[in-house]
Amino acid sequence: MDLRDLKVFAAVAEAGVVTRAATQLNTVQSNVTARLRALEQELGVPLFVRHSRGMSLTAAGMHLQPYAIRILALVDEAKNAVCDNGEPKGVLRLGSMETTAAVRMPSLLISFTKRFSLIDVNFYTGTTGELVRDVLDRKLDGAFVAGPVAHRDLESAVAFEEELAIATSNRVRSLDDLIASSEELRILVFRQGCIYRRRLEALLGKRGVANMKILEFGTLEGILGCVSAGLGITLLPTSVVKPGAGLACHALTTDEARIETVFISRAGSHAHSPVAHFRRHVEERTAALHAIAARPCRLVAIT
Repeated sequence: MDLRDLKVFAAVAEAGVVTRAATQLNTVQSNVTARLRALEQELGVPLFVRHSRGMSLTAAGMHLQPYAIRILALVDEAKNAVCDNGEPKGVLRLGSMETTAAVRMPSLLISFTKRFSLIDVNFYTGTTGELVRDVLDRKLDGAFVAGPVAHRDLESAVAFEEELAIATSNRVRSLDDLIASSEELRILVFRQGCIYRRRLEALLGKRGVANMKILEFGTLEGILGCVSAGLGITLLPTSVVKPGAGLACHALTTDEARIETVFISRAGSHAHSPVAHFRRHVEERTAALHAIAARPCRLVAIT
């Protein structure tokens, strides 16, 4: 298989439309169509179903897609390794949970891009389940997800420790009162694959809540705004909940509240690849924060 054909296939599979893939590849539509046809003839199977809205992968195309992504990623990694002159450069594709993106990422990305100005960062958000799959499939180089994560193909290191709390409208006096007065409790959560969603369902089940109505949201702002308005409750790190914005946090036990955010990347990354530099940067920042937290306070007498 020709690498150029695989690159075209991967672009069309992601875009779903030949015109958009051609623009991304900086080529003409006829070239994209010709390369797809050549690849299908070589493999002897159709890879796409053509329809009025664009193109969808066939079963064979779905099987080929992860291999194409991995092959193209390995080729890029090989080029970076061979051309490495000690100066970090290239594209870094990072992922993060919405909550981590809102609170933790701004300062981390500012310090990283200032330090490694030749590395271009592409940033995406998703649930823990989605992000883990994308790193395994090489769609992302690394991601911040809820831990722990144990997989033989992944490296994982604790980046942050978060404290979780149940957030409600500030009109709710206590969680127990809310549970007792609600025939059906509405919970506002991210889509399937979100660890906070699973934790909240388990916590409420432990407290005897049998009837829960799940409302799925795509953004953190949407969840916080609707919780503040009294539509329902959610479970989030306390770092993203601002009590002054019509919200109230209800504390959990230590075991229920503690959760780690870990940074994952594929095992065996080239030592000078962008993701390896980012991983070391995260480790250095984490170590510095721990050192500050462990530093004893010096009391000063006021006269």
